[in-house]
Amino acid sequence: MLRAAGSVFRWMVFAAPALCGVIAPGCTTGNDARIDGGASAESGVVTVANDLHQAIQAALADAARRAPTGAAAPTLVRADRVTWADGSLGCPAPGRVYTMALVPGYRILIRSGSADLDYHASERGLPFLCPPGRATDPVPGSAGVY
Repeated sequence: MLRAAGSVFRWMVFAAPALCGVIAPGCTTGNDARIDGGASAESGVVTVANDLHQAIQAALADAARRAPTGAAAPTLVRADRVTWADGSLGCPAPGRVYTMALVPGYRILIRSGSADLDYHASERGLPFLCPPGRATDPVPGSAGVY
């Protein structure tokens, strides 16, 4: 009995995020839609970046919001279409479990003052800032420079 319950739990942990959009439209799976792209609590609608250009614009806007007042505007250093090795999108948080599937997405590097900000996204989600020291590289050979 305990063994069967464990199998069901494993299935739920790994399959539920993959089915999220199929069985419950509008749900998110962890790293998707981290930056407010026009969503409101009242509407429950989340705007997603559907191409690299939109992802870059969202990342630049977020970097500008984070910059101190009067600081120079953040600048794009590099933007790549990449394939992430799993659902963490190259930014695994300690203690979290992620889908074990390749995820197409973007990696965007922005310079704000003297800091380099590393933004990650899936193709269907908005970019989020990956804290320093937590970023992992995408699948080797998958990057296509913007």
